Amino acid sequence: IPKSEIRNDEADMTTAHPDVELLELDLLLEGVRRRYGYDFRDYARASLLRRVRRQMAQEGVSSPTALLERVLHDPEAMQRLLLGLSVHVTAMFRDLAFYRALRAQVVPHLKTWPFVRVWHAGCSTGEEAWSLAIVLAEEGLADRCRIYATDMSEAALARAKEGMIPLESMREYAENYIAAGGARSFSEYYVAGGNQAAISPALRSGIVWAQHNLVTDSSFDEFHLLLCRNVMIYFNRALQDRVHQVLYDSLPSLGTLALGARESLKFTVKAGCYEPIDEEQRLYRKVR
Repeated sequence: IPKSEIRNDEADMTTAHPDVELLELDLLLEGVRRRYGYDFRDYARASLLRRVRRQMAQEGVSSPTALLERVLHDPEAMQRLLLGLSVHVTAMFRDLAFYRALRAQVVPHLKTWPFVRVWHAGCSTGEEAWSLAIVLAEEGLADRCRIYATDMSEAALARAKEGMIPLESMREYAENYIAAGGARSFSEYYVAGGNQAAISPALRSGIVWAQHNLVTDSSFDEFHLLLCRNVMIYFNRALQDRVHQVLYDSLPSLGTLALGARESLKFTVKAGCYEPIDEEQRLYRKVR
């Protein structure tokens, strides 16, 4: 096959000069911000451009400008773009060592509070929020704990609220649950029907789902445990600092912050305000 006939879909979505494509990307992001209030301007550029190109392919348009025209006039296209720009890689108990550390090093401290508020920021479609709810239930905190699970994507939250997970995935999650230190039979937490599994009402009752955008919104309460895992790896330094301020404002003294495996407090504006609980698992306690 001649090299001239070999195509790279992402590279060929636009024939514009790279500088022009970046200008179009800036216009797209500005239009989305002004029309819908979602601000992606401080996301890491290379990652953002790849996701925009994928969304262009799905929408059948050839440039960021054409994508902008579509989303400005079609709110449903905007929701599809929002899903495309958001990263929804998730699974129940996917970081086994993290959940073991959470049980051993964080839960004992949570038990000292009469009532526990937990914020799961960037909850995506809910799998990790369900995992957290299971851990807290098994540790005897379900009756005095409320989890607030938030995401900027309405579509992701809608799926989370349904509490429905493919049964095939639940078989994989059961293995994760056991390896992460699960104390009961995983089947207690869902009801199978056809090829779907419905999360049990007991777990559903302990979670409040709400839309919240870390890029533009502020703190809305104080939380004894705050999980913001694998969210800021897609942000530039200025946006990371802004989000860290929101997280800091949402924690009381001695509150616990949980970040993702590829994230760290080092070199951030709030690095000196926390002490490590488990540096390897990115668990920190607010001390000042």
